[in-house]
Amino acid sequence: MSGGGSEEDTEALGRASAASDELYRLRDTYFPRDPEEKISRLQTLADSALALLDTLPSEQRKSPLQRANYEYLRGKILDVFPDYRKEAEDHLSKAVKLNPSLADAWLCLGNCIWKKGDLPSAKNCYSLALSKGPNKKILRQLSMLERSMAQGTENKTVTIEESIKHAREAVQLDIKDGNSWYNLGNACFTSFFMTGAWDHAKLQQSLKAYQNAEKDELMHSNPDLYFNCASANKYLENYERALHGFEAAALKDPGLNADSEAQKIIGLLDKIESSMKGLARAKRLASLVSTLGEVSLKSSHRKATINILKEGLNKAVAIIGKVLLFIKHDNVAPLYYLICDSDQTCFVLSVYGLHCDAIKEGDRVTLMEPYYRVIDFSWKDKHYRFQSIRVDFVEQILVNEKVPAPNHVVRACIYAQHKA
Repeated sequence: MSGGGSEEDTEALGRASAASDELYRLRDTYFPRDPEEKISRLQTLADSALALLDTLPSEQRKSPLQRANYEYLRGKILDVFPDYRKEAEDHLSKAVKLNPSLADAWLCLGNCIWKKGDLPSAKNCYSLALSKGPNKKILRQLSMLERSMAQGTENKTVTIEESIKHAREAVQLDIKDGNSWYNLGNACFTSFFMTGAWDHAKLQQSLKAYQNAEKDELMHSNPDLYFNCASANKYLENYERALHGFEAAALKDPGLNADSEAQKIIGLLDKIESSMKGLARAKRLASLVSTLGEVSLKSSHRKATINILKEGLNKAVAIIGKVLLFIKHDNVAPLYYLICDSDQTCFVLSVYGLHCDAIKEGDRVTLMEPYYRVIDFSWKDKHYRFQSIRVDFVEQILVNEKVPAPNHVVRACIYAQHKA
């Protein structure tokens, strides 16, 4: 902050500024089970910070720069709450009028206006703040806002790529800032679902960004980091890492429902395990897969069975299998099926980008360039082990030797978690 004044003036503003910083630290790190408890604590600290600010004599608020600093701090303190406060907007608006070069005031004004749903005006505030010079905090907020704006636009891809661009710019300004890495992870994670939930490279990018964020000790109190990292691991079928992440998130913020997400994974794994055991006892597998040999490939892919696949992506290979069971579960994506190949080996198939009506029990599926994994880990004294194939692109799958119908192609809509 800038502006002339006595030493007492500077001290009073300094104390109020430190109190507002502590207020926002509480907002970003304190997550009690009862949200009202957090609001009450914030209100108490906000009242104390405002009282400190009011110790500044009126004669020390007369110059435009002095008054701008005062209005900025008052608006910032009032805006710490999750709901929109007009009084906060009024003070912040005065601050930027009195000192248009006060980038932090533009940032806070944008945050405040965003809360009342005026996203274009909020973006204008961030753009004006950035015109004063590069700023990682403003770039992060702009990136977040663009992800929110993308949800209501037809050209989602362009908007989300802008979000990723600004997130990367924030990282480049300070590669050790965990918050910037976390924001980049959220941008890539959201992009994965907004662009059709098939490009697992975006998931890998988000996971790498989250891992870089975890290197910053200041981020260890952020429950959303652990929640979102766990979510990315879940969709990459890193189930054990996902469970550890959701467990950590639940301990840091009970209000995130991370326990529920962990239970969804356990429920899915238990269903897979019980279904696999049931199929292993089935006596009709030979008759079910007897027609698979009749399937001829029109592409250059080589027919194979799951037992000869290597871990990871298998190029120029196609697996032909019979759909034995659709595994119902509580998540939006992917779809899970139990499949049996011509060797009567059963495995789990996970499919992104298709409606559940696209593949039915009894269908024949051709899986081109499959991504193969062996899931093998223990959790809470229970062991899970099964073979898994993932197909990332709709173009990689044929159902009864036909391309899935256009009306069966869907996009999952899931966004990265972020709470203030």
